Amino acid sequence: MKKNQLGTSDLYISEIGLGCMSLGTDVEKGIRIIHEALHTGVNFLDTADLYDFGINEEIVGKAIKGRRGEVIVATKVGNRWNENKDSWIWDPSANYIKAEVKESLRRLQTDYVDLYQLHGGTIEDPIDETITAFEDLKKEGLIRHYGISSIRPNVINEFVKKSNMVSVMMQYSLLDRRPEELFPLLKEKQVSIIARGPLAKGLLTEKIKDKTTAQVFEKGYLDYSYDEIVAINGEIQDLLIPPQTVNNIALRYPLFNETVATIIPGASSIEQLRENVQETIKNQITLEQYEKLQAITKPSIYMQHRI
Repeated sequence: MKKNQLGTSDLYISEIGLGCMSLGTDVEKGIRIIHEALHTGVNFLDTADLYDFGINEEIVGKAIKGRRGEVIVATKVGNRWNENKDSWIWDPSANYIKAEVKESLRRLQTDYVDLYQLHGGTIEDPIDETITAFEDLKKEGLIRHYGISSIRPNVINEFVKKSNMVSVMMQYSLLDRRPEELFPLLKEKQVSIIARGPLAKGLLTEKIKDKTTAQVFEKGYLDYSYDEIVAINGEIQDLLIPPQTVNNIALRYPLFNETVATIIPGASSIEQLRENVQETIKNQITLEQYEKLQAITKPSIYMQHRI
């Protein structure tokens, strides 16, 4: 499994990680999936305190117990459940971040987090206070590095300018190329991208043929109609060089740009995990394929949160 440096950090993460959000709440099943991920060479696990009220972090903690040195653990902070746990509020304050990291450490059964990420953010946030909190946690040894999970250009620009963050997590796929406008800046500042959703909710897989998929995405996906997505899948098929598959092309596309350190598709079963890993590592895409893929998809940009 190829490993890439995350930003300027000393973290070297597998080019495909495991997005743990889709593990569910079956503890034993979740542990089995994580153990299989480690067996295949995946060393990067991404979770968040928000997922299943912290149960997700607990599953990760149980799975990596006794294997902490093998794993790069990333989690997120900023979304605070209310007492009834039926909604949450946004809280990027230093007090909350410093208190919540200790809860994450408890659930993860570890004494440090490799990558601590702000789980969102707005330009109205007390950004300097948030950055100071992350820097303090680094000094205390509770986190090794920090980043943000955001799709807002104005927020990303502020953190790039003011902080020592090493990564930005963004939704990025052939059907959502909006992050590409930020690549030059992030490359210049040596900030890596963690690409979530590389399969675009299954639309860049054989699932496109399922009736259920057609019903769910009847109104399309982002600025694509369902018919456009079907057509794009057909055009991808025409570009394949055996034994490539649509899944393979979709997973490799984000990784073609060196600014992307890893992709993190989710997996709700061992079979799905194995397929994702195999499809990622088996075949590269060529420059010619990459350029043709860009020609048949839309170079969309973020329309909001720009200033």
